[in-house]
Amino acid sequence: MTAKTIFLFMTMLGVSHGADSWVACWTASPHGPYPAGNAVAQPDLHAVFPGGGATDQTFRLIVRPDIPGQRIRLRFSNVFGSQPVTFDEVYAGIHATAGSLVPGSNRAVRFRDGKQSITIEPGKVAYSDPVDLSYPAFSKLAVSFHIAGDSGPMTWHAKAMTTSYLSPPHSGAHGREESSQSFPFTTTSWYFLDAVEVMAPEGTKVVAAFGDSITDGTNSTLNGDDRWPDFLSQRAHALYGDRVSIVNAGIGGNRVIGPEVYDKTKPIGGGPSALERLDRDVLSLPGIRTVVWLEGLNDLGSAGASAEAVIDGFRKGVARLHERGIRVIGATITSSLKSTATHGTPQVDDKRKRINEFIRHGGVFDGVADFDAATLDPATGALRPEFKPSSSVGGPGDGLHPNRAGYQAMAGSIDIKGLL
Repeated sequence: MTAKTIFLFMTMLGVSHGADSWVACWTASPHGPYPAGNAVAQPDLHAVFPGGGATDQTFRLIVRPDIPGQRIRLRFSNVFGSQPVTFDEVYAGIHATAGSLVPGSNRAVRFRDGKQSITIEPGKVAYSDPVDLSYPAFSKLAVSFHIAGDSGPMTWHAKAMTTSYLSPPHSGAHGREESSQSFPFTTTSWYFLDAVEVMAPEGTKVVAAFGDSITDGTNSTLNGDDRWPDFLSQRAHALYGDRVSIVNAGIGGNRVIGPEVYDKTKPIGGGPSALERLDRDVLSLPGIRTVVWLEGLNDLGSAGASAEAVIDGFRKGVARLHERGIRVIGATITSSLKSTATHGTPQVDDKRKRINEFIRHGGVFDGVADFDAATLDPATGALRPEFKPSSSVGGPGDGLHPNRAGYQAMAGSIDIKGLL
């Protein structure tokens, strides 16, 4: 009997959960209605979403929980929608390859004490009932759901850096199927699903990586799981085992302090400011213990904010996190000098350095992750040359986002013993 067969047999029999509380094990911070956002290597989806939303079709989203488990629940979001969205034929199983599942692993997902469907009003989120699904460490899950009727504007996370699968419009419900035959289209984004939680032993702690596109993973490898939070996860599990869960709350284009108020009828790619989304994307996560916060470059480059305004935003955000007993590790901002027209100027670099001095020596943060020192080329003041070529789509890179090697170096600079 193979290991996989034994695993599936134990799953079908059911095993003792030995768990005590819900903790977040995967997140994808929603930032607006599709298509406003910053996807990477996204196919043209006009034929899949001809009206800008989903119509009687099935999504199969591929996600990777950070810790193994036996019982999960899902959180769906219609935060940026303009009409109610009905989800039915929802399933969760273990991903095999492409759009297919490990045979026998697919489980029906129910809502509100056993209902097979749920309608989520605009601006709201909803949890599923608990789902008994045993999955090992480092496995990926396939969460499938059917949109009944028209979705209207879709709440989404553009920069998944992971391939998921879509059925055509007007094709019906296919979530229970184990094969990928009903899912001919691909996307590199996540839609509606914004969190997976797992029942875990008491004392399991969650660390949230909070930030912009450099946390979200631009220039990392598509399907490679090599953003800096992924490398941090590897280091954390080597030391703490499954007693810690690392989740990614990055959004490409995000800022600390802007926009002042996010308007979903006039969406911008970076979504609500870090301060506006802090409650939803971090404080709502069960088990949260530590935040590693890397942000500010878009405030300086895209919005022209002053260093002092960004520093004030950090002070406010850290104070709110401290009120909840959450530790905050300040990450120094990596160099973007000589990169893009907006982010690569000497003026932006000067403000970046002033913010970094505050992060290192301002006494506000509980610790410092010196990402700047880990990635800086002292000879040029820019990113080190080996960290520039894009791991996502090839080519020289943009000089703004580190690549796989750069993200590994960033994660390696974190004091792993002081993380919790």
